[in-house]
Amino acid sequence: MQEEKVYIRLKKKIAVKKQHLLTLKDIAFVTGNIDYIEQLETLKIYQITEEDKNVSVIDGFQLLDKLVESYPFLTVELLGANQVIVEIKKSDKKANFFLILLIWLLLCIGSAMAIMNFHYDVSMEEVHQGLYYLLTGEQKDKPLWIQIPYSIGLGLGMILFFNHIFKKRFNEEPSPLEVEMFNYQQDLDHYLIYHENVLNKPDDS
Repeated sequence: MQEEKVYIRLKKKIAVKKQHLLTLKDIAFVTGNIDYIEQLETLKIYQITEEDKNVSVIDGFQLLDKLVESYPFLTVELLGANQVIVEIKKSDKKANFFLILLIWLLLCIGSAMAIMNFHYDVSMEEVHQGLYYLLTGEQKDKPLWIQIPYSIGLGLGMILFFNHIFKKRFNEEPSPLEVEMFNYQQDLDHYLIYHENVLNKPDDS
């Protein structure tokens, strides 16, 4: 008789609504040599409650415990990640146009001030004047034919650096900002996996 065996790969992160009843197919990909995989995928794993607030973590050990309890003769092999981060979505709210506009203005003003302060610290105006003198042999307070292309190049350089213009990407290479956001998200996920996992919480009993 052939051994009944399933392979389970947990999803890294999912998003569900409040009070959602998680089943196996919600949190994992399942395959195997059994003919009741669809029934297995509907196995109830966890009920989201108000106590979970914004996030919950399902550990692979909790999943195995449920599977052993419901299918004691089934051989299960867990692949990949050992935890699933469950984000609990709040009720959808429309974006506040004025709040977005305020944030956009603050970012623009802050960026402009940072660039101006940098140019002041390194005396960029004097550098342009000196460059103009080296090229022409004349002294000029406002060498516009150097300053204007420099300003345009600064803006184009920022666009190329971040690899975005609005939602359009120039190529598939991630920008430095995207890499930093990815690393931050990885660190945040690791924190949640440790601190939100019930198996890592001290037993108060």
